[in-house]
Amino acid sequence: MTYGACVMTRRWHLRFALLATTATCFTATAAGLTPAAAADLTKYANQPLTWEKCSGELECAKLTVPRDYADLAAGDIQIALSRVPHSGSTFQGSIVVNPGGPGGSGIDFASSVASFVAPEVSQQFDIVGFDPRGVAASAPVTCMTGEQTTRWLLADPTPDTRSEQDRLMRLARKISAGCLQYSPRIAPFISTANTVNDLDIMRSALGEQKLNLLGFSYGTSLGALYAQEFPSHVGRMVLDGAVDPSLNGMEISKGQSGGFQGALVRFAKDCANRSDCPYFGDENDVLAGINRLLADLEKYRLPTNGFEPLNQSQAVIALFWSMYSPDFWGTLRSALREARLGQGGELQWMSNQATNRVGKNRYGSNQNSAFYAISCLDAPATPGRHGLAVAAKAWSKNAAVPELARAMSWGNSPCSFWFDHLGGKPAAVTSTTTAPIVIVGTRFDPATPYSWAKALHEQLATSSLITFEGDGHTAYGGGSACVDRAIDKFLLTGTAPARKKTCK
Repeated sequence: MTYGACVMTRRWHLRFALLATTATCFTATAAGLTPAAAADLTKYANQPLTWEKCSGELECAKLTVPRDYADLAAGDIQIALSRVPHSGSTFQGSIVVNPGGPGGSGIDFASSVASFVAPEVSQQFDIVGFDPRGVAASAPVTCMTGEQTTRWLLADPTPDTRSEQDRLMRLARKISAGCLQYSPRIAPFISTANTVNDLDIMRSALGEQKLNLLGFSYGTSLGALYAQEFPSHVGRMVLDGAVDPSLNGMEISKGQSGGFQGALVRFAKDCANRSDCPYFGDENDVLAGINRLLADLEKYRLPTNGFEPLNQSQAVIALFWSMYSPDFWGTLRSALREARLGQGGELQWMSNQATNRVGKNRYGSNQNSAFYAISCLDAPATPGRHGLAVAAKAWSKNAAVPELARAMSWGNSPCSFWFDHLGGKPAAVTSTTTAPIVIVGTRFDPATPYSWAKALHEQLATSSLITFEGDGHTAYGGGSACVDRAIDKFLLTGTAPARKKTCK
């Protein structure tokens, strides 16, 4: 099975470069806490945090939160926190950061952010990362064993016949069943709405009156919902690579399908003008070469020195992964050149990076389980076999690389069978906050199309929109001095840019 996507920032260690395990990333629409429940949260809000050195410059702590906000008697879980302490004499507070997902760990991400913000920001703020509930070190959810994960990731991403489709749907159904089999005490409680409530407890435990938040990709969903549920607690909030909360799962997938197709065309144009491009001619010849490779991989595999020969699913994952940043385009050119020579090792390496695969049936995190467990819980069910087949056909009709468009649709299959759907019907976010919010949209972002940033900007009345005229997923820390200066200034002073600002 393949990946579509909704995670990764442009400044990451490769360990953060995960693609969401389906073609979509959902947002929560659940309501916040009732006043009665909020009154019972005092002990959580006032808890002391014990910070200890844990890795390099990082300090780590545990935050205790309710397992179930609707039933505090159900017990507690612990949220893993990290921070890079401020290095200067002036202290403005904490900035909480989230790299995306859902399913992305934020523990090491604090160090990543501290490395690309302006020096004055890291001097004056603690940079705080966290693993959301269900992720990594925060009550991790398991929906698949290592062997099941491999079977799922290697499954045919674009089933053509009824028997192939039924086989994929059977695998998809097992993911939902696995969550309740392996993680019955946490799987029902890892919605985005609950994580937003965790964020407000975190804010209080950090000693902050307002939450300063830097959210990328899925992290913009956390920020938007927080602004809706806790408007008076919004501090300096930056949402980069925005998701439109008003879209349902299939609408999100359709938007991402178009985004990745556009990115592939831009890659092809760039490749055609380079001496190391593996295909001769113009962008159409490059795209034709990619399509031939994927068609050939329907029939046979390419040898590798890895865990198994390369199959079509791994090649599709590699293509998705490489579209997240033009920094990866050179790696893709090299991998495609190797594939033309009959070897699939580089494409398989890219696929393994995307899925955090470290052994034949071993994975470096629970990201594959966590993505489905959170996103399927957050949203209404996606269509069954017939609906996914119809969408796959429609989306691939005029696509530059049709197999990727078909894979986008079929990537939704696990959410067709989920044991519960808490989010209800998607709706535009509304907030009464008076705090300025900065939204960043990248013109050619494949995973969170630019139109979503415009939509969220219209939904949040106090927001400013920075448009980055470039490629890749998210912009802050990605090389645009214009973007970086505007966000650094906002974080340091609280002064937002003009309501609409364009950067190159």
